[in-house]
Amino acid sequence: MGRNQIDEKLIDYTVFLNANTYLGVSGVQLPSLEMMSDTLKGAGIAGEIDSITPGHFGPMPITLNWRTSPTQEAIQLMKPKAHLIDFRAAIQVFDKSNSEYKTIGKKITVKAMPKKLDLGKAEAATTMDGSTEMECIYLKIEEDGKVMIEIDKLNNIYVVDGVDYRAELRSILGL
Repeated sequence: MGRNQIDEKLIDYTVFLNANTYLGVSGVQLPSLEMMSDTLKGAGIAGEIDSITPGHFGPMPITLNWRTSPTQEAIQLMKPKAHLIDFRAAIQVFDKSNSEYKTIGKKITVKAMPKKLDLGKAEAATTMDGSTEMECIYLKIEEDGKVMIEIDKLNNIYVVDGVDYRAELRSILGL
């Protein structure tokens, strides 16, 4: 995105299982990416430094929030395996150079394992507020077809803006 563009908002999005099964209306709390770190201190260091290990991330939970109890399609997420889930989003952008709105496609792909299914509450004339919590083991964020970030915990992949920061490590380890 250039200086002339203002990222305004998420217009809408869809949620798909295995690229083609629509999972229904869901709000989603995407994972927070926190690199694992260890405190570095000792002779020659004036204090402490939280030293990161690039490509090593703490837990990456993802929560899908359902308006009702999960649909028959969404129940599939409780199968004890990794599920491939796509979030396809349309982002509204304002282009200052020509004073026009643009729509940019964003796709977030995750592989996640089930952790918890909350069936919600039953109360007349209200949402049930069910949810599915999962642990993300793979994450890829694309914007207009360009990979912005990719994290694959099981295959030692950590890509940011086209650079794989774990490639040398995989080579050293013979992976």
